[in-house]
Amino acid sequence: MALAAVVFDLDGVLVDSEHLWEQNWVAYAAAHGVNWTAADTATVQGMSAPEWAAYLAERSGTPETVEQVERAVVDGMIAAVDAGAAPLLPGAAAMVRDVSASVPVALASSATRRVIDAVLTTHGLTGEFTATVSSAEVARGKPSPDVYLEAAARLGRPGEECLAVEDSGNGIRAAAAAGLTVVALPNPTYPPKPEALRLAAAVAGSNDDARRTLLAYLAGELVGRGA
Repeated sequence: MALAAVVFDLDGVLVDSEHLWEQNWVAYAAAHGVNWTAADTATVQGMSAPEWAAYLAERSGTPETVEQVERAVVDGMIAAVDAGAAPLLPGAAAMVRDVSASVPVALASSATRRVIDAVLTTHGLTGEFTATVSSAEVARGKPSPDVYLEAAARLGRPGEECLAVEDSGNGIRAAAAAGLTVVALPNPTYPPKPEALRLAAAVAGSNDDARRTLLAYLAGELVGRGA
């Protein structure tokens, strides 16, 4: 089965923002007298906004609703994007533009719709994407495959005809479970565990490397999972 579309993750693949989510979770918990740890971050990475907000609400013991917790963190993220604190990762723009010139591309992100739209607008990438999906718009967040299945469906393709680029363990698991051929771009700060990396068809050391790998798959020079 020929590979004919690509689905990108956002945080840690296109934009340097994983640490901003953690900063906002830490700050919210600290405001309620709770120490948010690296283990907490590992637990919520890949979760949809309603999922991580529920976790943060319980962990912090806040009297606020889950919706209020989510809004507070997302407001902090939007402020960071507006302040220029969420730059594109080196090679990300070229990767998206080169691939989208060849095949349709989508975004499958754990970020909220507000953050997705703000990031893509800020960096002038909105028009490169045929579809964008937030995991808040499907039943379950990563590592469940829902967001990738929805992104592939919006491209009019089964998962087996799509490539994915992911940096996190839960993201790799989600894309692989949806049948996509995964190019892993391991996050240096929050590296995926070896068992997650084994689900990837290829491992890239940079966005430039990932771009070359994607184009090789699309040209038939490499063989994907569904072939």
